[in-house]
Amino acid sequence: MIALQGARVCVTGGARGIGAATAAALVERGATVWIGDRDLDAATATAERLGRRARAVRLDVTDVDSFAAFVDTAAATGPIDMLVNNAGIQHMGRFVDQDLAGLHRELAINLGAVVTGTHLVLPGMIERRRGLIVNVSSMAGKVTTPGIATYCASKFGVVALSKAIRAELAGTGVTMTTILPAATRTDLTAGVRLRLQPTLEPDDVAAAIVGSAGHGRGEVTVPRHLAPIGILEDLIPSPIMWRLKRFVGGADYGAFDEGQRQAYLDRSRAS
Repeated sequence: MIALQGARVCVTGGARGIGAATAAALVERGATVWIGDRDLDAATATAERLGRRARAVRLDVTDVDSFAAFVDTAAATGPIDMLVNNAGIQHMGRFVDQDLAGLHRELAINLGAVVTGTHLVLPGMIERRRGLIVNVSSMAGKVTTPGIATYCASKFGVVALSKAIRAELAGTGVTMTTILPAATRTDLTAGVRLRLQPTLEPDDVAAAIVGSAGHGRGEVTVPRHLAPIGILEDLIPSPIMWRLKRFVGGADYGAFDEGQRQAYLDRSRAS
């Protein structure tokens, strides 16, 4: 747990959506925030909107050197108190129909970057016996969803990685929280047919991320009443669970409107 007033915080994928909302909430509570994003123009616009306690840095989370430079920039005048591993992408459609390179890139951004960022900041936090890492997973990290198989795998990986590292951190003074939001209305879900699924706004998730600085709980589901869903996934026989998922999500797994989603897909595929 850390005090946010005067804290130094790094947020990956901070130019838009959950990341931008998180940066805003942190600045409001007195933190200085480094907004890391591959889209430097968008990150700069977000930082300028938030004022002098927000700084934009170009960050490619799949590049270790880029991530290290981001961390070094933030730590140039003082230690990093909090890292929010938020950057993520989501491709949709049947696994067999998707581009293999795209699937590997999805894993690199959603899971590999969490490994990289955590490995870069953790030694200093342990040495100071103070720090917080927040890893943004998803309810897809507890409940499998056909049509986003690799996304599910990456988010399951974030949950497992965080849980294992959290055990290693016992007694160090450093905490790690995993955030598991339901579908959130950002560019990532553009064109997705959510049907009966509960949905959130970015500010809802940002509040949970910022709130973790004060409680240090290991996992936070947003909204909280969905926390048992992961248990039901294992308890309910698969044929029944598949029918329930079809009822909630529609007859076509991973259905989406490609036209509405095109701008997001173009940006996420850009080098």
